Amino acid sequence: MKKIDRAKADQYFKEKNRFMALYLVIWFISSFVMVFFAESLSSFTINGFPFHYFMGAQGSILIFIILLYVNAVVSDRIDRKYGIDESKNEQVSYGKTLDH
Repeated sequence: MKKIDRAKADQYFKEKNRFMALYLVIWFISSFVMVFFAESLSSFTINGFPFHYFMGAQGSILIFIILLYVNAVVSDRIDRKYGIDESKNEQVSYGKTLDH
């Protein structure tokens, strides 16, 4: 496995953590904040259902799945930016068990 210097590793984890914080904020808003505004959001409808009901039943789950996909794509892009190659790590560790 290729080693990277500490400054570059710190930048890598800082960037990954920044995106993770953003994903958590989006998830929190779509899951919990919708509950606080359910009464005012009931005037909007999606497929004949009130918006707050749709978000509770399907919308929050769809947003979570989209966030998973976006996280995978962005993480791969960040890995390539900092020179981290997952296929190289798999080749190095293929067939090895824990060393004691």
